[in-house]
Amino acid sequence: MRILLQRIASGLYYEDTGAWTPDSFGAMDFLSSTAALEFCAANKLTGVQIVLKFDEEKREIVLPILPLPPGQNQRPTASL
Repeated sequence: MRILLQRIASGLYYEDTGAWTPDSFGAMDFLSSTAALEFCAANKLTGVQIVLKFDEEKREIVLPILPLPPGQNQRPTASL
């Protein structure tokens, strides 16, 4: 499985700093969906979605990235 970022409006995939490509094979493959989400937050990327590509089955799952509500800039942590 490959974990990619895709611009919703254009369908282009994130390739490298400031570069987007129409070819999913040339896109950056993130180690996890969490890493992809953290990358989006750190780089203030909006209008993107996570695409999980499964080569064996020629299928993909698209996960929209929703903006955080105002004033919330991090994930909640469990309190012990």
